[in-house]
Amino acid sequence: MYLLLAKLVAWLVEKLGVAVLIVVLSLGAYAMWLFIRDQQGAEQQRMESLSRLERERDRLIALKGEIAARVEALRADLAVQQQRVERAEKVLSMLKELESWWDRLFGGSDQQTANREQAARVAAMRAEAAGKLPELQRLLTHTAWEAEGAQASIARIESEMEIVRKTRSAVAHYVSAAWDRSKGYLALALGLYFFGPSLWKLFLYYGLAPWVGRGRPLRLSTESPAFPAVSESHVSVDVPLWPGEILRVKEQFLQASDEGLTRRTRFLLDWRIPFTSLACGLSELVEMRNGVAGSDYRVTLSNADDPHLELAVIEVPAGSSIILRPRFLAGVVTPAEEPLRIARRWVLDRWLSWITLQFRFFEFKGPCRLVVTGSRGIRAENLAEREGNVRAARRTNQDATIGFTPNLEYLPVRAETFWGFFRDMNPLFDDLFVGPGLFLCQETSVPDERGKPGRFWSSVWNGVLKVFGL
Repeated sequence: MYLLLAKLVAWLVEKLGVAVLIVVLSLGAYAMWLFIRDQQGAEQQRMESLSRLERERDRLIALKGEIAARVEALRADLAVQQQRVERAEKVLSMLKELESWWDRLFGGSDQQTANREQAARVAAMRAEAAGKLPELQRLLTHTAWEAEGAQASIARIESEMEIVRKTRSAVAHYVSAAWDRSKGYLALALGLYFFGPSLWKLFLYYGLAPWVGRGRPLRLSTESPAFPAVSESHVSVDVPLWPGEILRVKEQFLQASDEGLTRRTRFLLDWRIPFTSLACGLSELVEMRNGVAGSDYRVTLSNADDPHLELAVIEVPAGSSIILRPRFLAGVVTPAEEPLRIARRWVLDRWLSWITLQFRFFEFKGPCRLVVTGSRGIRAENLAEREGNVRAARRTNQDATIGFTPNLEYLPVRAETFWGFFRDMNPLFDDLFVGPGLFLCQETSVPDERGKPGRFWSSVWNGVLKVFGL
């Protein structure tokens, strides 16, 4: 449980680390591109922003002056109306004092009429002035509020101008611009990074692989000659060389040999396939020839660098052949003056080849003996017809397949479990062989390099080797 939790935490830390690296590198690259494209952009943007803020500040200052003038005018008008009310009240008080019982009884009627008319005019003027006072007071309050708002806007703009004057560095400017313009794409990239591989594997396993498995199998030959004989695999094997026979072997597999053999360097296994020979390590081979009539010599082959590799000898008789991946080949024994015959079988007209990226197969034709290597040993599977004319069919891990006879029907089929494919424990396809024939596989597949440093380039190189049938 703790081990599983530790692996989960390590996986999350790795994912988050890579996600941070993606964001940092993307922003850095985009910011650098913006900087190269427009080196003056930051200063121009700063000056334009500062000019815009200055114009807005000047407008608000002018507006503030207008509001102040309106306030003063309203205050003056309010004072005038208050004075009119006060004067009217004084006049009315004076006229009221002039009225007495003597004047009402013995005074002149003309004077009394004139006083009453004047009192009515003064009362009307007072009422008019008193009516204007609330409206003037309201206008004065709202205008004061406008003045306060203008002052607050001026303070805000001056604060922004101060921030703009303290210019940001070019790095901060371009990083900010890069973030504003690319944050949507970054979110998409991170989503693809976190969930894309899982969705892609779901599509491959449940969408593409079943469709491939329903295709027509590939059969490279309809003939059924004698099958090659495969020896038991061991850490080391003794290979006898009969008079006239030639052995070409990788130097790292040559452990011991009898004295009396003619030795020389063979730069390539076959000059007709130089790329294949170089890619599979079949270059700078040791060529050993038995030129003594009537006697045989023995050569011991083993791999001292990898104790997990075992070797087996495939004897391909005349008229027979075997499809073999050259990367499993450690050495070849051919009769005297008999060239090694390798037929390249291209399959370009089948959609199956384009989906699985298997376009070429190498057919080694007899007579010859092939020394092959395999992890933890090599197993030969003989498929024969079963009772009731039931055709034999057997699947194996695609990474473990070494070779098969060309009369077998070959078809990639979906791996048995999704979890094994999802965790990169198994490839997407297993190899299915149908019909009477022989196929060889190593006991365990080669450890996957995808979990090690340089796994991307290792996967690319493995894909290239797969395309060319290596």
